[in-house]
Amino acid sequence: MRGLSRAEAGALEWAAFEQAGVVTTAQATRLLSEGTVRGLVRSGRWRSLCRGILLTGNGRLTRDQQLWLAVLAAGPGAVLAGATAAGEAGVRGLRPEPLHLLMPAERRAGTTLRGLPIDMPAVLVHRTAVLPDAHLQRARPPRTTTARAVVDAAGWARGVEEAQLVLASACQQRRVLPVELAAVLDVLPRVPRRGLIRSTVADLAGGAEALSELDFLALCRRHRLPRPDLQHHRRDAAGRRRWLDAYWREWRLHVEVDGAHHMDVRQWADDMRRQNDVWTTGDRILRFPAWLVRAHPDEVAATLRRALHAAGWRRQK
Repeated sequence: MRGLSRAEAGALEWAAFEQAGVVTTAQATRLLSEGTVRGLVRSGRWRSLCRGILLTGNGRLTRDQQLWLAVLAAGPGAVLAGATAAGEAGVRGLRPEPLHLLMPAERRAGTTLRGLPIDMPAVLVHRTAVLPDAHLQRARPPRTTTARAVVDAAGWARGVEEAQLVLASACQQRRVLPVELAAVLDVLPRVPRRGLIRSTVADLAGGAEALSELDFLALCRRHRLPRPDLQHHRRDAAGRRRWLDAYWREWRLHVEVDGAHHMDVRQWADDMRRQNDVWTTGDRILRFPAWLVRAHPDEVAATLRRALHAAGWRRQK
C-alpha cells in the first residue's frame, strides 16, 4: 500500500484479507499510527463505515463486507445466526435480508444496529442464554452451526409456513439432518415455535422432504387418517426406482402431491408414466395440487377417507 512501510503494509493486508477489507479502528491503530489512519480516511482511500469500523478501500460494500461489518459493529461475542448463517452454510432459498446476529444474553444491545452506511442492509440482533461452543462454527465471519442456524431461523421466521419451509429446505438440500435439528432443540427450551419445530423435524425424519408433504401429514393428523409412508420407493416395469410421495401399503393407496414443478412438460410426462406403472399393479392413485391441500384440506381429507374406506380401512373408535 502506497505511503506505508513494507512491514506495515504486510500486517494490514493480512488483517484486511481475513476480514474482507473491514477492520475496526482499534485493529488499524495497532498496526498503523492514528495519524496514518486519519490520513487514509481523509484522503478518501479508506471509508469510515460507522463508529469504530473502517473499510480499507472506498467502493460499495460487497456481501462479505456487509457480514463482517455487522459482526464487528455488534461487538465481542456476536456471530451470524438464523437465516443469515444458514445461507452462508449453503441453504438456498432463504431471505437474504435482514442480517441476523446472535450474542450472549449478558451483552447489552438493542434489537437493531444503527448508524450503518446506506449500502448496508438492516441488522437484527438476538440474544440468548444458551450458546454452547458446540453451536459455534469456526468460519469467517464467525457463525452458528448449520443446525443451530436452521432452528433459530425457524423460530424467528415471519410465519408458520416460512418456519416449516426453512426446516424442509435445509433437510431437502442435505445441509443438515433431522437428528441434528432435534439435538439442537433438546438444549433450547425457550426457542420460539418449539412445538411446531419438533413436530416438523419428526415429519422430516419420517421422510417428508417438501412443504407440501408437511402440509399433507398435518392434514392426515388433523382428520385422524392413518399416517402414510413418505417418499416410498418401488421399481417400475422397466426396473427403475420410483419414489411415491405418500403410500398406504396396507390399503395400496398412493397419493401424489403436485407442486409447481409439475407444470414442466417433461416432468409431467415422466409422472404420468410413473402413475401408469402403479395403476397396472392394481394400486389406487389420487393426485392433488399442493395449493388444494393447503387451501381446501377438508375436501382432500374427504376424498382420502372415501378411498381408504373403499380399500378396507375403518377408523377404530
